[in-house]
Amino acid sequence: MRDKRFIAEHRGGPLKKEQHYQLIKWACDCAEHVLHLFGEKIDERLTNALFVAKAWTQGKASVGDARKASVGAHAVARESSNPIAIAVARSVGHAVATAHMADHSLGPAWYALKAVKSAGKSIDAERKWQDEQLPSEIKELVLTARKNRRLKKI
Repeated sequence: MRDKRFIAEHRGGPLKKEQHYQLIKWACDCAEHVLHLFGEKIDERLTNALFVAKAWTQGKASVGDARKASVGAHAVARESSNPIAIAVARSVGHAVATAHMADHSLGPAWYALKAVKSAGKSIDAERKWQDEQLPSEIKELVLTARKNRRLKKI
């Protein structure tokens, strides 16, 4: 069931536009933090998706643009056989999808942890870094939503 706290005001929910922007910025930060794990040559669909996500917060990209960019990032994941690259691409795909649905913002952090684990790095350190990036206005929302979600084990 969808967490109604992530529904935007213009759709009848409590989420303010500024909070939505903060969520997508945090989601992009989480994805960008692990982007280097993708490999030597980062697929341009991933960098484009992050660009579109940032443009959306400035009113320079539509939700449709974000959805299209998300589909491209997820295609990168499907085309890869490397579990690290797959997790990084999924992280980016969910980051830009946050423009469409704010609760997608939880995905980039989770997939970033998955990428970090697959790379043999500390998921505790990554989670700490992610939490430190959260603006105070959305911190409780994200932390309680993450706690309430029943996500598969990383």
